[in-house]
Amino acid sequence: MMKEVVAGVDIGGTNTIIGLVDGEGEIHGEGRLATADYAFADDFVTALDSKLKEMVSGRDDLKLVGIGIGAPNANFNKGTIELATNLRWKGIIPLVRITGRKTGLRTRITNDANAAALGEMLFGGARGIKNFIILTLGTGLGSGIVVDGEVVYGHTGFAGELGHMTVAEGGRVCGCGRRGCLETYASATGLVRTVMFLLSDRREDSILRDLKSTEITSRRVVEASAAGDIIAQMAIDQTAHMIALGIANAVIFSSPETIFLFGGLAQAGDAIFEPVRKYADELVQPVFRGTFNVLPSELPEARAAVLGASALIWKELK
Repeated sequence: MMKEVVAGVDIGGTNTIIGLVDGEGEIHGEGRLATADYAFADDFVTALDSKLKEMVSGRDDLKLVGIGIGAPNANFNKGTIELATNLRWKGIIPLVRITGRKTGLRTRITNDANAAALGEMLFGGARGIKNFIILTLGTGLGSGIVVDGEVVYGHTGFAGELGHMTVAEGGRVCGCGRRGCLETYASATGLVRTVMFLLSDRREDSILRDLKSTEITSRRVVEASAAGDIIAQMAIDQTAHMIALGIANAVIFSSPETIFLFGGLAQAGDAIFEPVRKYADELVQPVFRGTFNVLPSELPEARAAVLGASALIWKELK
């Protein structure tokens, strides 16, 4: 019997990862393109079309029914990638229109955090949950917000960027050009920035002092904390407090049942989850206290982007 699959396409600045995903989240084939090799989006789409044909060639058991794309600065409402700084394609790119015209397939696009939310809803821990938030704690802080079973996109298509809430007016410089954004404190990069400040501001012994600044990563900070390093523990605690502050603010407007944490920083386990839960309970408005959970994502990190991108189509088909 022929199985329907959706191409989940994760576009990054360097590489694009492709997976053929069925309705249960099983991946039946994987491919890769070098995004940076294509100076123009039209050329990329031509290569993508060829790659997809190659991936289903000889697979009489599979039927490709759509293409879901996760990409930086993607606008679901318009089907565009807009002013993405880490892609060679400049300006506003109507990628859904180009891809749909070339392949003849239903095509949708969104950013990686919204794709992660859809993936969590269909294939992860949010199955059956209609109100939740996912925070992707990587180099920055991405977020996908689901209310009444629908991802929040807003009037412009760019709603839900919790990482760019101002949590410290006049605070740390953010890559967006503003100051004091949540992601400058509550992310893997934010954790490292906190460590660097503490190392200069405090006098406690720390194994992190033996490292060059370029060698201090969030993983090494987590390892140092587990080994009892006081500076690392302070940095994680401060980072957890800022994550919780973001959660407390988000709970006010969307009242989620669950907040899922995803990404490298979430891999710290109880070292990050316990203080986040404690501070979130302290910081949230009392009427919301005890109404939500903070849990790790159930998506496999290596395949989450592809699963999430495919969920754009599967949500419509289901």
